[in-house]
Amino acid sequence: MSDRSSQPAGRVRGDAPYALRRGRLVNVLRNKGIEDARVLDAIGRVRRHEFTEDGFVFRAYFDEALPIGKNQTISQPFTVARQTELLQAEAGAKVLEIGTGSGYQAAVLCELGVRLFSVELHASLLERAKGVLHRLGYRLRTKAGNGYEGWPAFAPYDAIVVTAGARSVPQPLLDQLAIGGRLVIPVGGPDRQEMLRITRRSEQQFDRESFGIFSFVPFVGS
Repeated sequence: MSDRSSQPAGRVRGDAPYALRRGRLVNVLRNKGIEDARVLDAIGRVRRHEFTEDGFVFRAYFDEALPIGKNQTISQPFTVARQTELLQAEAGAKVLEIGTGSGYQAAVLCELGVRLFSVELHASLLERAKGVLHRLGYRLRTKAGNGYEGWPAFAPYDAIVVTAGARSVPQPLLDQLAIGGRLVIPVGGPDRQEMLRITRRSEQQFDRESFGIFSFVPFVGS
């Protein structure tokens, strides 16, 4: 959860020029079908311009993905909102994020009050994201590693979100879901993936729902 009263010292871009743009973005997402008021409020509080590269700050509140290096992107706000909505994560829930990336999705989840654990393959991206999240007062556990393996040390999780396109659903992530827990993951080829929500009903039973076609960078794992 964010703690604005104890922000560490560091470079934080001013927010005043962006607050109106953020409100407009929330309206765009609402018009595109995002219904969960908690998610929209979280998007409305997160300073996306802090998570973008300097050359793209002027586009921070456009509903589009932007490059962040290592052939990765900060996800489109609609995609972040949709995945977050599908997670149905309540405050206090234990959530695993696969693919920290810029840290933007992590910030939105933290705004919902979840206990967040985040794994990122690229150590340099993770260090940068941690710096921004720390400056803005967000608290979560992170590690550099292969997201395909999840983070078994803190399992089971009430929800798991994967922010890259997977060829198939990794079995370790299913194994780390709590009973009643939900995995939201895009599955498919390199250019188009089907957004799936998989709910664990028992040790061996999983329900699968589909929520349309999206486009993510590839999930690098084995």
